[in-house]
Amino acid sequence: MRLPKSAAVGAAMVAGWCALVPIASAQPAPAPTPAPAPPAPAPAAPAEGLKTTIDADGTYTIGTDIAPGVYQSAGPVEGGACYWKRSAGDQLVDNRLTKKPSFVQIMPTDTSFTTSDCQAWQLTNAPMPPEPGPGSLLGDLTQAIGSGMFNGGPRP
Repeated sequence: MRLPKSAAVGAAMVAGWCALVPIASAQPAPAPTPAPAPPAPAPAAPAEGLKTTIDADGTYTIGTDIAPGVYQSAGPVEGGACYWKRSAGDQLVDNRLTKKPSFVQIMPTDTSFTTSDCQAWQLTNAPMPPEPGPGSLLGDLTQAIGSGMFNGGPRP
């Protein structure tokens, strides 16, 4: 049986196309080698001349007096309560009054940092510790109530 001319041309085109298409192998292509991860950035070094220790009460200008970053204090001076605040312009950003060791992250966008009755602050750039949760506050309050603090002092 003889094929019509158009069928023969179509068969020839299909055969030619099949010859051009690569035959898939049974082996998968090797996965590309991932690019190595970039090294972790080193903590930014404070600009020359900026203090990295705050050892006196006062208000300090960020970027002029002290470097931004994470600072740590051992807590209040003897008999005091450590107070600090961060400001951006005339806006209060954050503040705290504590009798415990303290951390503060001073941001480059802050304009000033004020400290009062705190032991020296040292730039550590360590990660900030997690904020205490409500359970921690409740435990502290329960301990204070049990100590007799709210009824004239500790029990004899």
